Amino acid sequence: MAKIESELIRRWLHGWTVARSLPEAEPVESTGDGLRSECGQPGREVEVFALRADEEPESLARLAAAVAAAKQTTWLTVPTLHPSAVEALVSAAGLELLHRSEWFMTTDLTEHPQHAPAAPYQREVRTEGPVTVVSLHGPSGEVAARGAIAVVGADAIADRIETSPAHRRRGLGRAMMSGLAEAAVAQGARTGLLIASEEGQRLYSSLGWHHEADVLIARGPAVPPNR
Repeated sequence: MAKIESELIRRWLHGWTVARSLPEAEPVESTGDGLRSECGQPGREVEVFALRADEEPESLARLAAAVAAAKQTTWLTVPTLHPSAVEALVSAAGLELLHRSEWFMTTDLTEHPQHAPAAPYQREVRTEGPVTVVSLHGPSGEVAARGAIAVVGADAIADRIETSPAHRRRGLGRAMMSGLAEAAVAQGARTGLLIASEEGQRLYSSLGWHHEADVLIARGPAVPPNR
């Protein structure tokens, strides 16, 4: 059966937690079905990431049942090459499927195209430890676009890529991704990893990023704070 490799998911997740300064994700019990991350966001206290949804659908059923019964509001993220089967499983467990078509994407950062921001925008690059943040500032100094990338070994995980609505369609996304890729390669990274929103997929595809799998996200029942 075609599947996304669990090691690729692990690599992305490790970098994602580094990018967001979160604790390292921990295994869900001892089955190897998935990894659990303490996100600490209101309404998204915990997120579980499925590792073997395609190769062993029963593993996803176990994860979905655990998310449905969790004592904290928990999300379930599933990279998959079989989205219809995943949707059926998580819906059967009583989870709310968030209808966002996200993609797991990779690229060779050493071949990433370079695009400088057009005037009057200025690019600012700040690196603290393994995380680099690139900001593009408009003529009044406002932040027009921002993104981060975390370097873990030869991998670089891009995260929270955003362009302000007032500054879209001006090539800022391309300039920002170029800055992130350049900074990551300078730190020894070679492979870029990210999960792309539906809005970002066209941008990343145009820059040479490759679709590896779909990503489905579901949410367990909301848990009252005093539960």
